[in-house]
Amino acid sequence: MSAVELSASEVMSLREKTGAGMMDCKKALVETGGDIEKAIEFLRKKGIATAEKKTGREAKQGSVTSYIHAGGKIGVLVEVNCETDFVARNETFQNFCRDVAMHVAAANPRYLQRSEVPAEVLEKEKAIFMDQAKQSGKPDNVLGKIVDGKIEKFYGEVCLMEQSFIKNPDTTIENLLKDMIAKLGENMKINRFTRFELGQTQS
Repeated sequence: MSAVELSASEVMSLREKTGAGMMDCKKALVETGGDIEKAIEFLRKKGIATAEKKTGREAKQGSVTSYIHAGGKIGVLVEVNCETDFVARNETFQNFCRDVAMHVAAANPRYLQRSEVPAEVLEKEKAIFMDQAKQSGKPDNVLGKIVDGKIEKFYGEVCLMEQSFIKNPDTTIENLLKDMIAKLGENMKINRFTRFELGQTQS
């Protein structure tokens, strides 16, 4: 399909769905033969690649966002950083911050990312998983792989960046962040979070 054969409504429709620029939308439709869904995927892949290039830039602006859930029984504070105050005040950015805070309230991550998991916690989990693997009766030569698989699953359960987003389990918080970087054109990072639950003591 050539650019001439594309209707303005097709390009506008893709722009509304993705937030990408008109020329990028036109190029995506040409590349995918006018298939809207494939064009969305094309733009998403391009956006994530662009986002990767931005991650080295400083992000000192941003927002501390709060979320209160379950009638005041759970409260969350999340700090999300970006590069400029302009983006920090952007409604799309603010909505992203609220989504992350709501996710933390619901999913209760213990750590931001896997590098923050203490070595002693990891060793304890590995020991438990090894005992489980041995009890399963599997051959000794596959026990290590079984434990490695369980550790990866453990990271996905306790680390915010690796958790499946509660509003869209097909994507992770990390990929959600990359999509936001691509959409708003600035480096961003989820810097820290705190989750309070009524009656729960801090460890």
